[in-house]
Amino acid sequence: MSDSAQWVAMGYIKGVFGIKGWLKVKTDTEYADSLLDYRRWRLHKDGRRQDVEIEDGKIVGSELQVKFAGIDDRDQAALLRGYTVEVPRDEFAETEEDEYYWVDLVGMQVKNRAGETIGTVQNLMETGAHDILVVAKAEGKTLIPFVSQFIDGVDRENRTITADWGSDY
Repeated sequence: MSDSAQWVAMGYIKGVFGIKGWLKVKTDTEYADSLLDYRRWRLHKDGRRQDVEIEDGKIVGSELQVKFAGIDDRDQAALLRGYTVEVPRDEFAETEEDEYYWVDLVGMQVKNRAGETIGTVQNLMETGAHDILVVAKAEGKTLIPFVSQFIDGVDRENRTITADWGSDY
């Protein structure tokens, strides 16, 4: 994997399991086992990076457990606790129409129907009912529900989102 690839944080290693080098992973994905779709991960912590290959993985309850090639005991595995798990963005599956990865929306400019810039997508929040754009603007932040009632369109090429939203909300 080239260093020019965009790596996306998808969770972190929260601890070890057993004595044979297995690790418990806290995922930031919709489904915990989706990280198993990527055989190579990059681990990142305090400026250190390490590429690893998944030898095996499973879901136990709602928890993802993985075994990396070359990590064969509890002591080796324990050294990886706290590392962020990253996967290459160019290996993500294609999305359906009107479906987006959060990482692709972050950084987009949000404009209203009048063409006024509201701000920049800083993050997203999941509420259970729907996702919400956290938009940074000069006066702080505004929260915009990411639903068709308020979002007119997403222009990936120009990195803009058009919303039915007032600039003074």
